[in-house]
Amino acid sequence: MDQELKDLLERCKAEERSAQTALYRRFASKVYATALRYTDSRDEASDIAQESWIKVFRHLGKFKEFNSFEGWVRRITVNTAITHYRRNLKHRYHDDVTETLATPLDLAASKKADFTMSEIQTAMAALPRGYRTVVQLYLVDGYSHKEIAEMLGVDVNTSKSQLSRGRRQLQAFLAAMSRRAKPQSGLPSNPTN
Repeated sequence: MDQELKDLLERCKAEERSAQTALYRRFASKVYATALRYTDSRDEASDIAQESWIKVFRHLGKFKEFNSFEGWVRRITVNTAITHYRRNLKHRYHDDVTETLATPLDLAASKKADFTMSEIQTAMAALPRGYRTVVQLYLVDGYSHKEIAEMLGVDVNTSKSQLSRGRRQLQAFLAAMSRRAKPQSGLPSNPTN
């Protein structure tokens, strides 16, 4: 951790408003981006980010300097998003997890294609919320199925099946993107010739 961040954190612990603002500005976009990966809307992501910042400032005294501050804040944001997700499960109709894909996968096309981060994020956002949460936690954040099951309050096998189905849908979305990006056969590649 650099000295500037250490000093900023000490000033935040002393409840110096300008330091809190500076810390917020330094990490706000990362907190929001993390929250957005776990939600269906920007409004929900804003709520999660705001709740996360409240927790960050409330528990700043518990942060250990030998840890990564960014990682600590990310962990708070992920945990806040999961709590938000569980709270909302009680109030929403949840799609049947046995839903099957409407179209077969074109795995060859998705494996050959190179995708931008934006395209992958678009495909992730298109996943049903339960699948997206498990895919994000397992593939991106590196949690085990046991940890995911505990966080979400589900069975380990539910975590595994949602990951499997989420991966299939993600591959299907990416394969469809790949097919749309290919030039149609029979058309000249350079129309000026």
